[in-house]
Amino acid sequence: MWFDWLSRSKNQVPAAIAQCIADFQPTEMPLPLTQVVQQLEWQDKDHRLTLTLPFAWQSLSAELLPRLLQLDPKLQLELRYQNSLPALFKGIKQVILVASGKGGVGKSTTAVNVAVAMAQEGAKVGLLDADIYGPSIPLMLGLQGQKAESADEKHLLPKQAAGLAVQSIGFLVDPDSATVWRGPMASQALLQLLNETDWGELDYLVVDMPPGTGDIQLTLSQKIPLSGAVIVTTPQDVALADAQKAVAMFNSVRVPVLGLVENMSYYQCKSCGAQDDVFGSQGGLELAQRYQLPVLGQLPLDTQIRQSGDAGVPLVQQAGSGTENYKQIARQLIFALYWRSLQQAAAPEIIFTDD
Repeated sequence: MWFDWLSRSKNQVPAAIAQCIADFQPTEMPLPLTQVVQQLEWQDKDHRLTLTLPFAWQSLSAELLPRLLQLDPKLQLELRYQNSLPALFKGIKQVILVASGKGGVGKSTTAVNVAVAMAQEGAKVGLLDADIYGPSIPLMLGLQGQKAESADEKHLLPKQAAGLAVQSIGFLVDPDSATVWRGPMASQALLQLLNETDWGELDYLVVDMPPGTGDIQLTLSQKIPLSGAVIVTTPQDVALADAQKAVAMFNSVRVPVLGLVENMSYYQCKSCGAQDDVFGSQGGLELAQRYQLPVLGQLPLDTQIRQSGDAGVPLVQQAGSGTENYKQIARQLIFALYWRSLQQAAAPEIIFTDD
């Protein structure tokens, strides 16, 4: 009942506003808002309503505020969040891998834009470029040519760009030289980069993985407590075959796969509106169904996506129809991670003894 939820309010909330919130079902949240809100505070003097959530979700205001203004035209809505999860690694509360079985499917572009979209929701987000052999994050965030810095000669300082704390092997090596390292050496370099960066406190660390299922993937899966992985693919059979291997690998090392992103799903002509399935159709959906995974998004072939990456300005920071796709993926991930954390907290602890 909604009056049970209302007991979390610090002050007396007007009945009409309380009922509106009780009846409100966010479009992209599978739970009623009342099951998520941690605290509600009403200040009658300035008509300010403050909602505290367990995760950052600033875009909720665009959906909820118009309904509340119909009841009180002077109402001001403030959204706060309190992430009470313990840190999994250093000061980082959740670590998400963005992976693919094959290169060239738009994995890094997806990682950058989803990470920035999570930060736009108000979360503290870091981005680690784990593609040792082909670091592209510096270019995509306008950091190309910058070098790593340290305040104490022991820890590296992450670069700041687009609201993210960013680290990449690209800040340490000559961009014109090839990184010719064997798998164990590359894995060790990545772990050192991860461990020796002063990330500060982060809600999420998004890791842009190298393509494939080799040493680096296994090393991260085994050495770092991971919250989950996102698989990026295209609809064509060649990419799907490798994406399937990536899903199987994460399942084998017990890293939960949070969902699948189908990139380059189609091309839509800007002149006539006709849709062309350049790389085939429904391949990602079929793979997701086979492994019972959610499809987080189907992204089109779009010139603006390529242009934004080359210009070093993430698409989600610009106006355009394609930005909402990445923002929807980010919101789905935020809620999926929250829901999984609840399930883990509720799971019984099994203890083996010698008795």
